[in-house]
Amino acid sequence: MKKLFIISFALVSILGCKKDNDLVEVQIPDPEVPVIQTAFGNPADVKVDEGSIFKMKGLKYSYDALAPFIDGRTMEIHYSKHHLGYANKLNKAIVGTDLETKTIEEILTKLDIKNTALRNNAGGYYNHNLFFEILNPKAGGTPSGELAQAITTEFGSFDEFQKKIAEVATNQFGSGWAWLIVTKEGKLAITSTSNQDNPLMPNAEVKGTPILAIDVWEHAYYLNYQNKRADYLTAIFNVIDWKIVGEKYTTIISQL
Repeated sequence: MKKLFIISFALVSILGCKKDNDLVEVQIPDPEVPVIQTAFGNPADVKVDEGSIFKMKGLKYSYDALAPFIDGRTMEIHYSKHHLGYANKLNKAIVGTDLETKTIEEILTKLDIKNTALRNNAGGYYNHNLFFEILNPKAGGTPSGELAQAITTEFGSFDEFQKKIAEVATNQFGSGWAWLIVTKEGKLAITSTSNQDNPLMPNAEVKGTPILAIDVWEHAYYLNYQNKRADYLTAIFNVIDWKIVGEKYTTIISQL
């Protein structure tokens, strides 16, 4: 009875001051939705120095979105410190030169290997762009379509490919990268490079256009995996976006 009395009293209070049939619809405001921010900041806030030619391309995901395979703190440091550093130093290295009008691919393919500042920072910029692009929290699995067929043709199966690229990445001495590339003949190949070199550069032992990059510098995994590079290499296959890798493969093959 008490609940019924309270409800009746509330209705009388709302309607009592209105004439018969003169009802007013009352809008009940939506509850406030809390703004949820990660503890690692926003990748969109990371900008190169003002006036720079080459920009940060951004991430499609938050720093912690790839966890537990890659933790948020590692991603934040990797993107906002290391990658940004390469981008800013690349821009400084090309100021006042004709390289300001070149694409990053044009710079790399015609690189003067003795130009250490340009070599390290142009490589670091390109390599990290590809690495961050082919990662996705809703990814993993296996390739499909033309890329899947090409992997089977070249390596026997996806499992064999995964073993091979993990082996190459594990055996890369010191800092560097493991790559899946398309050669000028249209074949897939697995290779590795030291430091920030890549298969586009004139000094590459195996040349080609990269479609997959795996960073094996310690800053890419050390906070979570420490010296266990093999564990990192197992985990990263859970966040590789094979759709993007496949699109890159198809585009390159169509241009040959």
